[in-house]
Amino acid sequence: MIQGFKEFIMRGNVIDLAVAVVIGAAFTAVVTAIVTGIFNPLIAAIFNSEDLAQALVLPLPGGGGLAFGLVLAAIINFLLIAAVVYFVFVMPINKMKEAQERRRNGGVLPVADAAAASAAASELDLLVEIRDLLAASTAKDPRHTL
Repeated sequence: MIQGFKEFIMRGNVIDLAVAVVIGAAFTAVVTAIVTGIFNPLIAAIFNSEDLAQALVLPLPGGGGLAFGLVLAAIINFLLIAAVVYFVFVMPINKMKEAQERRRNGGVLPVADAAAASAAASELDLLVEIRDLLAASTAKDPRHTL
């Protein structure tokens, strides 16, 4: 049981996930500070309010109110986090995967169909094997040159 737990913890994806959670938490603090310190005051100034959370409040009968400014601040925060995650993490990783796939396919453009991609990969493997066999036969019998 202990060995199984140790193997589970030492898997690369568990460690990667732990790192992602820690980085995500730290990154959320940075984005929240940017939203709170820059965007909220700018938007609040448009609505003549001290804070975005206090802007766009629709009073309700009997007290209290609906804080649309607070919701707007959360939406801005979400959009900023999503944009940074996409442009800093997702897009570069996708570009790297595309480049690896191009190298793997010998410079051929990526194939959209998975079956066609595996057929192209097996075709490449077959060509490499033929090349190696020809090279081996040429080395054994110098009369057969290419």
